[in-house]
Amino acid sequence: MPGATPDVDEGDDPNDGVRIDMISGARMEGLTGMEKIRLILDGVRDGNIVILEEGLSPDEESKLIEVTMTEISPDDFTGIEIETYPKPASGNQSFLDKLMGRESTQKLTVIGPANRIETLHKDENLISTLVSRK
Repeated sequence: MPGATPDVDEGDDPNDGVRIDMISGARMEGLTGMEKIRLILDGVRDGNIVILEEGLSPDEESKLIEVTMTEISPDDFTGIEIETYPKPASGNQSFLDKLMGRESTQKLTVIGPANRIETLHKDENLISTLVSRK
């Protein structure tokens, strides 16, 4: 039937791979802090790896960890693994931000289920991660 959505093949098991959700800064821009946290946690709870183009503010990151801790259960959700890769310092951080010691949110952040993601190496130029299928 033209225009119909094809059925999933019997061999196309969603557990055969790892889904990665790459979320742009523009997508996150209009969301409140709690909406960002729900978007991230809903993806991670489904077993996905979430990559944020621009990362979270320090307050949002703290709240993400706090909310995650309240949702952990041994049989259902083991928590998150989070790694941040800072982008090179650039001229778009204001003088006031530099003076006050505020960190720019311009950073790439990788978040995944704690039982599926393991950081092998991290430095200022590279995050190397092993992701298991389950």
